[in-house]
Amino acid sequence: MEHRGTITIETKRLRLRKFRPDDALPAFQNWESDERVTAFLRWSPCKTPEETSRILDDWIASYCKPDFYQWAIVCKDGPDEPVGSISAVRIDERIGMVEIGYCIGVNWWNQGIMTEVLGAVIPFFFEQVKANRICAQHDPNNPGSGKVMAKCGLRYEGTLRQADYNNRGIVDAAVYGILAEEYRLEKTSR
Repeated sequence: MEHRGTITIETKRLRLRKFRPDDALPAFQNWESDERVTAFLRWSPCKTPEETSRILDDWIASYCKPDFYQWAIVCKDGPDEPVGSISAVRIDERIGMVEIGYCIGVNWWNQGIMTEVLGAVIPFFFEQVKANRICAQHDPNNPGSGKVMAKCGLRYEGTLRQADYNNRGIVDAAVYGILAEEYRLEKTSR
């Protein structure tokens, strides 16, 4: 793969950018502290803005790595503060695979924002990074996340029984994926 690092990506309504130190408080308030957001995730809600600040400090320090991808999701029609995040949670160079993870604050649920975000990072990973496979997974009890994946062209590949964990305990993992050749075929047929 040809890693580019976390570069700014723009969509019609959104800007995906690197996190900054001053994002800690809005990130804490908008999603990091919300149990509704983290219910289906592997990390617990942050208890304080300082805890969120430490997480962001780690991310910011990692931006020097060309294979580190962690974006703040910012709505262009609002303040320049993050409402969620999207990242490459796992990269496998041997097969050219990028696994994506994402979350967004409840005030921005059901507005098509995450579909727009995922729909922007998929072309980035295929066209610029030259990934061969993009995948994501979700707890089947969180079907909204699977709908985002499907809307963005990822195909349901199956459910692995008790193959993951989140704040609810050991859970099944519904896996979705798309290959570079499928992406190119879909792009040329539009």
